[in-house]
Amino acid sequence: MTNKPDYFDEMMQAGGAPRAPYADYHDWFTSEEPGRLLEKSAEAEALFRLTGITFNVYGDPGAAERLIPFDLIPRIIGGREWALVAKGIEQRVRALNAFLHDIYHRQEIIKAGRIPARMIAQNAAFLPQMIGMTPPGGIYTHIVGTDLVRTGPDEFFVLEDNARTPSGVSYMLENRETMLHMFPELFSKVKVQSVSQYPRSLRRSLGACAPKACEGRPTLAVLTPGMYNSAYYEHAFLADQMGAELVEGHDLRVVNGRVAMRTTQGYKPIDVLYRRIDDDYLDPLNFNPDSMLGVPGIIDVYRAGGITLANAPGTGIADDKAIYSYMPEIVEFYTGEKAILKNVPTHRCSEPEALKYVLDNLAELVVKEVHGSGGYGMLVGPAASKQELAAFRAKLEANPDNYIAQPTLALSTVPILTDAGLAPRHVDLRPYVLVSPGKIDITPGGLTRVALTEGSLVVNSSQGGGTKDTWVLEE
Repeated sequence: MTNKPDYFDEMMQAGGAPRAPYADYHDWFTSEEPGRLLEKSAEAEALFRLTGITFNVYGDPGAAERLIPFDLIPRIIGGREWALVAKGIEQRVRALNAFLHDIYHRQEIIKAGRIPARMIAQNAAFLPQMIGMTPPGGIYTHIVGTDLVRTGPDEFFVLEDNARTPSGVSYMLENRETMLHMFPELFSKVKVQSVSQYPRSLRRSLGACAPKACEGRPTLAVLTPGMYNSAYYEHAFLADQMGAELVEGHDLRVVNGRVAMRTTQGYKPIDVLYRRIDDDYLDPLNFNPDSMLGVPGIIDVYRAGGITLANAPGTGIADDKAIYSYMPEIVEFYTGEKAILKNVPTHRCSEPEALKYVLDNLAELVVKEVHGSGGYGMLVGPAASKQELAAFRAKLEANPDNYIAQPTLALSTVPILTDAGLAPRHVDLRPYVLVSPGKIDITPGGLTRVALTEGSLVVNSSQGGGTKDTWVLEE
């Protein structure tokens, strides 16, 4: 029988006393009636349902829209702990933007031998249409979601860099709003940094990246695939909170060299388009000719300086999981510093020796598709059956370039509220970063995702995970 790993409990110390960031909250929690907290949990679910905070699950046509389960025990991070995380995130985001500019221009990192040329040239996320193109303000990743896990008091690892269209920020905001509504007295006892400024910061940050064709105050819009997209609630929420228009591809057309949206007064030019559709569907004239979601000719307008696209096309190569394995080298190459935040050790299955190791140790590893997301297409070796291991072994042998593998980390735990009391569950964290010329704005906290099933390490909502409010203390 294997020994159960020791997980870092973010709330409680080994002796039974709360850790310092949780001290005030723990005092409040122990004075509350358990029945009241369970009632509040049901009230929170009703609030989310009334607000319409739902998502769809792809590949399950018979499934109704789902609520993402919300657990009302907050995840609390001390101010000193957060300062370390924020410093590491800022360093990483600067390096990512420098990397994207380099690979679409001089490719110095390849010439220096730090990344093999084939990792770029043969990468499906690399867009030749972006070669030589510098976005307005030099910003490629206007919005970044950096997924972190914690294994100890000062041990944080980056799981992946979401540099295309990171989702979930609406849940971060609604989680906080719900907690403020249900426990106003708690926030007078525990001093928590606010997250409510995010929509205003998003509008300011995007507006600061307006193209040279912009005249006056920038006009912003959010491009959504439509109401059947799993994140449509978030698209509509952010557009409303920013005071921007929510548009679909059929609402837009190219007019006099600008991308314009249909209004009751005719077509009005857009300066900044926060697009929530993938590169391949953005422009049927330049990418997928069958796309009905994008705007014909938008890339030509973009290259001519007529519009800003956030995030820039081609940023997907920066959150490719094979490129991720080179992030320590990328950070050092562009910043001259060692990476503050660690990578998870990663085996690139495209390399014969790494593939052999992964196949020999499959039952102990987590294997992911290099372009995968949402918890799909991955194998958690320790939790897999013999049949699942055999099926994944065949996938690896057939297409090793499509996969990377990592050790199973001992993810930290935060308690959730159950009918029987508190129970530890594994969590990750997605802080949200806004990038504009000369400024990087990191919202204190982010979205904590929690694996609600005992022992599970998969936190994705599409795989049964839930969310928590994340508190960063004022210190």
